[in-house]
Amino acid sequence: MLHQTARALAAFLLLCSSLATHALALDMRPSVSLELAKRMADACEAKAKQEGWNLNIAVVDAGADLVLFRRMPNAYLGSIDIALDKARSSARLPFPTRGLADIVYGKDGKGGRTPGLAHVEGLMAFPGGLPIKADETLVGAIGISGATGDQDEECAQVAIDAIAEDLN
Repeated sequence: MLHQTARALAAFLLLCSSLATHALALDMRPSVSLELAKRMADACEAKAKQEGWNLNIAVVDAGADLVLFRRMPNAYLGSIDIALDKARSSARLPFPTRGLADIVYGKDGKGGRTPGLAHVEGLMAFPGGLPIKADETLVGAIGISGATGDQDEECAQVAIDAIAEDLN
């Protein structure tokens, strides 16, 4: 009986050790904290003010869950959902939403390969959404809306550049 109890205890301790190792690995995975998201939004907002753009800024984590949303004064109300969807699209399909726009609408006057994607709920096929990566690992995404697509994307990149050192 004592031998069986010792084996059960050893198995239990081994299981606990394994779970602790996995929990530690999860804790070490980079993520977009609220602090980083605020710094990103601050950098984007500073650029937008300098350029005279009124933007909506959305930052999501790797699971496409909202970490931060900021609406600048006079930013279009209709751009709120667009910014959120750009961020979520870049988290779900971890590449810039500009690439999705190219797939849906095409480039250089040529039609897109998959125009039906424009009708998939939650996917936003306009430039302005960028994935946030740490050593090629997706940690979140940012979506900007309110200016032109190129300007939205420029502001999103300024935001990511503001935290680049924290991602490596």
